[in-house]
Amino acid sequence: MRPRNGFALLEVLVTMLIVSFGLLGIAGILAAGLKNDHSSYSRSQASWLANDIIDRMRANHAAAEGAGLPYNLAIGSDPSGSTVPADDLTQWRAALAANLSVGTGGVNIDAATKKVTITIQWNDSRAAGGETAQQFIVETRL
Repeated sequence: MRPRNGFALLEVLVTMLIVSFGLLGIAGILAAGLKNDHSSYSRSQASWLANDIIDRMRANHAAAEGAGLPYNLAIGSDPSGSTVPADDLTQWRAALAANLSVGTGGVNIDAATKKVTITIQWNDSRAAGGETAQQFIVETRL
């Protein structure tokens, strides 16, 4: 009887099968990580953009708390006019659309308490779980 030198074909095929499943598992983990990374990036952008409009309002404090509360903007409406608040809101909305997938936002100032609520919405269908509508809400005072 001769001693064996090397692997049998069956052993090589089983080894290749095991390695293939391992590589597929690693590829799945990487794909899930990329989706979650994009979702995290979008939330970071929403946070940064919420602070952007708050800083704009603080820079124009007299108008922000003035008559008519010109920074109030519902999510479904568009800013109008050629005032500084309207320009700030138009630029902010453009930044939301450019940095977030289907990004939009709204500002609400309570006249009595001067509490400001910033709401930002975007589509995050790439995130784990498939939630498409995401919202980021910040409350502050000027």
